[in-house]
Amino acid sequence: EVQLVESGGGMVHPGGSLRLSCAASGFTFSNYDMSWVRQAPGKGPEWVSSITSGGGITDYTDSVKGRFTISRDVAKNTVYLQMNSLIPEDTAVYYCNSLSILYPWGQGTQVIVSS
Repeated sequence: EVQLVESGGGMVHPGGSLRLSCAASGFTFSNYDMSWVRQAPGKGPEWVSSITSGGGITDYTDSVKGRFTISRDVAKNTVYLQMNSLIPEDTAVYYCNSLSILYPWGQGTQVIVSS
């Protein structure tokens, strides 16, 4: 059974940082690109960032470039999203998945950026 378990969210002030984790199981993690997607209140899903299966290539939506960093640890079957200089517009539930496969979505992790 495929499972994606996101964690690390919370409430922070603008300018703060969070590190999200996504623990994957039930598939060969090292074979697949992984992505983070977020959904803000009242809005549709938004792609945030992706990393290739080998970790050598990353990509980001323009609004997070220079602030977020995606990485992966194959030994731990985990993908991370380091989020710095957070702004209120980053408030959302964050999910991870392989967008080429679309496994069942996890529960996500809530990020709230507020003063």
